[in-house]
Amino acid sequence: MNIIFRLLLTFNATSLLIVVFLVQNDCPLECSIRFNFFGLGSSVWFSYVIYSAVPLLLTALSIGLSAKLGSDEFKRGEVSNVEYANNSFLPSYLGYFFVALSVSDWQSLVFVYSILFVFTFLSQALYFNPLFLVFGYNFYNIRTSSGLCVFLISRERYKNPSEVCIARAFRINDYTFIERGSLWTTYWER
Repeated sequence: MNIIFRLLLTFNATSLLIVVFLVQNDCPLECSIRFNFFGLGSSVWFSYVIYSAVPLLLTALSIGLSAKLGSDEFKRGEVSNVEYANNSFLPSYLGYFFVALSVSDWQSLVFVYSILFVFTFLSQALYFNPLFLVFGYNFYNIRTSSGLCVFLISRERYKNPSEVCIARAFRINDYTFIERGSLWTTYWER
């Protein structure tokens, strides 16, 4: 189960490269649904919605599947340092967009995406997917009192190491955990 989950997370983390390529190269889906959306081409906007929905739905699926992973706990006092990591990964992730904008044909896309996918999967260090932000998740670098550094994906807002007390953190790999919150709890209800 863990390898399937990691493959799904890798695809989710890199799939926006494909979305940007499809939008940039004007690749609308062919469909028989015709409606006028403020006078704009219906198949183009329909395509954009579908292109955006697929990575969002797959990210929601990966959040749901994370309950099938093994779990660990972080007891109060075990964490010596907590660092908010949302902003530190966004610049590198934006590089995917610039790569997607520079890819001009399908063959190049397949080649570039394959390399990016393999490197992202094999690194196994982090599974930063900015779409987790849409679901209210935050990213943290956490250091335990034993010196272990881990990456935590959580809906909670941690500011002090003393606040970190997690009964079940699902293990993606040895250095990456996800603390599942209620999928239906919205960001602004906190």
